[in-house]
Amino acid sequence: MDGITFMNPGFFWLFLALPVLITYHIWKRKEQTPTLKMSSLAGFKGKSSILAKLKPILFVFRLLALSAMIVALARPRTVDISSKTKTTKGIDIVISVDVSASMLARDLRPNRMEALKEVAKKFVEARPNDRIGLVVYAAEAYTKTPVTSDKAIVEAAIESVKYDNVLKDGTGIGMGLATAVNRLKESKAKSKVIILLTDGVNNTGFIEPETASDIAKEFGIKVYTIGIGTKGRAEFPVGYAPNGGFVFKMMPVEIDEQLLKSIADKTGGKYFRATSNNSLEKIYDEINKLETTEIEELKFYDYDEQFRPFAILAALFLLAEIGLRTTVYRSFI
Repeated sequence: MDGITFMNPGFFWLFLALPVLITYHIWKRKEQTPTLKMSSLAGFKGKSSILAKLKPILFVFRLLALSAMIVALARPRTVDISSKTKTTKGIDIVISVDVSASMLARDLRPNRMEALKEVAKKFVEARPNDRIGLVVYAAEAYTKTPVTSDKAIVEAAIESVKYDNVLKDGTGIGMGLATAVNRLKESKAKSKVIILLTDGVNNTGFIEPETASDIAKEFGIKVYTIGIGTKGRAEFPVGYAPNGGFVFKMMPVEIDEQLLKSIADKTGGKYFRATSNNSLEKIYDEINKLETTEIEELKFYDYDEQFRPFAILAALFLLAEIGLRTTVYRSFI
């Protein structure tokens, strides 16, 4: 129930006539009430004097009747609004993430991989009407989650992303892109998008990035590429400490931006550089705005007319006035 609405609210202007009627009634009151001069009122005290004092109630009943009638003419009604949304043209998205050791670099907080995971989960939450999948790659690549509309599964998959020994270390950009393309090539969605993120230079894999981007273009897949890492130097993991943790060392940041720009340009996407947590979040926000899904919303209105109680109330007040005027307050001419 979304409250009361009025079909003919213009009738409320009639309420402006009520002050005029009240003023007119007071002005003509003496003329409406005949007077008789007598030397004593002792014989008229009692019940008749009380009734005389209550006579203005007749005019009150008339005002209440007019007020109720105006409200009835305005047609009050309650409305129950229900809506149904339908995705008319959805988007299939695959997020392809570099999980090589360099993603543990500390130029983003707490490191590149953890910063990415937080932003990627927010991105998934902001796409309730799209199907999303996840690919991870280093020297090799595999599909962690195929494209699905179940956002809980995708978010759980993103949360579980970490550096381990499952994949051979290295940066196979072509492998990550080709695997993502393979997940989308059979898609019937209106738009097919890959978000490819890396923090290095392609240095391994048996599929060249250029070849993978050509395949993406052939299947009408748009690729947004993101280079993650500060400009200059950053703390990179270079080995293991005796306690099992990583040993970090300041090293230069190297990202093949030319390659990432080429992939994006060839497929109709766009290249971004994320140098901080804040810039990474803004990049995903921009991609979210660039790739919009068409949603059709159907609204259903169920009206319940409420004018009848006011019409009945107006009739009761009028009957009360007429009844009292012709009985208790009957006058003689």
